[in-house]
Amino acid sequence: MTDTRQVVVVTGGTRGVGAGIARSFLAAGARVVICARRPPDKPVEEAGGTAEFRPLDLRDAAAVTDFFAQVAADYGAVDNLVNNAGGTPFGLLAESTPARQAKIIELNLLAPLHASLGAYEVMRSQEAGGSITMIGSVSGTRPSPGSGAYGAAKAGLENLAGTMAVEWAPAVRVNTVVLGLARTESAALHYGDEEGIAQVARTVPLGRLADPSDVGDACVFLASDRARYISGAALRLHGGGERPAFLAAASVNH
Repeated sequence: MTDTRQVVVVTGGTRGVGAGIARSFLAAGARVVICARRPPDKPVEEAGGTAEFRPLDLRDAAAVTDFFAQVAADYGAVDNLVNNAGGTPFGLLAESTPARQAKIIELNLLAPLHASLGAYEVMRSQEAGGSITMIGSVSGTRPSPGSGAYGAAKAGLENLAGTMAVEWAPAVRVNTVVLGLARTESAALHYGDEEGIAQVARTVPLGRLADPSDVGDACVFLASDRARYISGAALRLHGGGERPAFLAAASVNH
């Protein structure tokens, strides 16, 4: 980041990875606006700064357009957008309903599309343009049993980012952070107790789950002048990926 007090919007920035992203931008000196349907349990703060919370349902396209116009009016610009909001409960496709799967796709693909369009309307007229970062997932790059619609949406999100990077250049850069396993306050819901989390961490070559600050630091870099020639890229933030299953089988047989 530069010292120009850039204005950053982080969707879903009230907790977990989103709050970590917001804190990284605050630490870099940015003015940060976070949005979600519900306010955070406690203020999102870092380095003496506090992110401003504004309620927003990202599925409401008209409300999203108004939101970005108002942020620009209040702050004078929207320099960066991080599309972080998303997620899914575990559920096999055959045990769910079409309506439920459609809602997952709406949250993880259509909502970032709405936000990006709203931000672009502001950024396109700014002298310095802007930057948009999608928070993708390794679920979009491999089969994802238990989160099929989520994985499909994340695959679409990465493709969408690439198209935006072409259509909106040179005014707006668009990139994707492809996130692997992360440790947040809800990690126990996905991975179990501390031993379960440790077992999952051992499947990652770097030996741990991503911290929200790891994601935030990557987003700060992509939004900065140091990434000024990076657009249409997908940054794999997964600690080296997942150890191939055959390695565990081979160790048993030798």
